[in-house]
Amino acid sequence: MTATIIDTDALLALGQALQHAGYQFTTVTPATHRRVNGRLENAWAQDLRGVFGWSRPFRKETLPAEIVTLMRRAGVLAEDGDALRSRVRASNIGTRLYFHSAFPTHAEDAVFFGPDTYRYVSALKRAMEDLAPPRRAVDIGAGGGPGAIEVAAWFPQTKTFAADINDRALELAGVNARLAGASNVQARHSDLLKDLEGEFDLVLSNPPFILDRDKLRYRHGGDMRGAGLSLQIVESALHRLRAGGTLLLYTGIAIVDGRDEFLETIRPWLDAACDTWTYEELDPDIFGGQLDCEGYEEVERIAAVWLRATKRA
Repeated sequence: MTATIIDTDALLALGQALQHAGYQFTTVTPATHRRVNGRLENAWAQDLRGVFGWSRPFRKETLPAEIVTLMRRAGVLAEDGDALRSRVRASNIGTRLYFHSAFPTHAEDAVFFGPDTYRYVSALKRAMEDLAPPRRAVDIGAGGGPGAIEVAAWFPQTKTFAADINDRALELAGVNARLAGASNVQARHSDLLKDLEGEFDLVLSNPPFILDRDKLRYRHGGDMRGAGLSLQIVESALHRLRAGGTLLLYTGIAIVDGRDEFLETIRPWLDAACDTWTYEELDPDIFGGQLDCEGYEEVERIAAVWLRATKRA
């Protein structure tokens, strides 16, 4: 998607056409995606899910002409002779549809969406059940915007920011918010919270947490075996939250010899700044294949964790 210009109005119309057609797709891990697409019968897409979910090549006659026309208008149709491809994927969380990057995601401006997104949104929904309506909320590293959009839908009076340093992510977040009817979402370019003014009642995030060899922005979490960006988010959020405001963070943490270095680092910050906070493992073992990669030689597992912290009033 890097070299293409997206017509966001046409992409919105494409999303609406997919919704009207009853499109549903759940995005899986890259390893599962490769295995399923590697089956001989899946060499070519045969339907909308094959094109927009599995990112398979397709022939022009596979899809309705109006869908192909909208793809071309939107700038998301890649053409190589008779083989066509979608430059975007479309996935669902419940009834909402989200555009994100096509598989495989190698571009610097790739927009992530996957199993972590589902865990993030699920934990977020549970947290919002007993959360007071915030006046201002921000999703740091919002990607295609599912966290921000879920908050905006739950709290329609909340001014909600989908913040990211990736302009392509902001484009897709804007389209996804329009698809969801979430008019209270603003997609804004921001490095952490540096480009946004004021305090927030709610800060949420699902940041990159992998130690990535190529340092791709949608994957690479920085030092401390990928926890560096999550540390920055906790520090920034505690500084910018209003008294009584809440931080909700979903991230992945490398566990070494039974130790959670991320928790050890943030514990004194949370004790000093917060009335209450909780920290739990949502899944004890994710991205097991990553343990074969450089930098993970001492890591025994990567855990998906959920932090909820309320700043002292």
